[in-house]
Amino acid sequence: IVGCDPKADSTRLILHSKAQNTIMEMAAEAGTVEDLELEDVLKSGYGDIKCVESGGPEPGVGCAGRGVITAINFLEEEGAYEEDLDFVFYDVLG
Repeated sequence: IVGCDPKADSTRLILHSKAQNTIMEMAAEAGTVEDLELEDVLKSGYGDIKCVESGGPEPGVGCAGRGVITAINFLEEEGAYEEDLDFVFYDVLG
């Protein structure tokens, strides 16, 4: 599941936790998205469902689409879609 909402709450029930750290939050802390590894952002939840949250600006502050595009590009470059997956779900805002 790829959560594409700035609230980063798409995966919390599957992970049995509060909202996880997002790709955009972690990239800001690390300096750039290139400084992240897939293992840093991809978490396994119920039934071994892989979960990641793209994140983005606070609502009404910026363009959430930029965060989504950055996150999806990062996931592609890091090989997140090369694993033996049955489905990829995107929870998008709007």
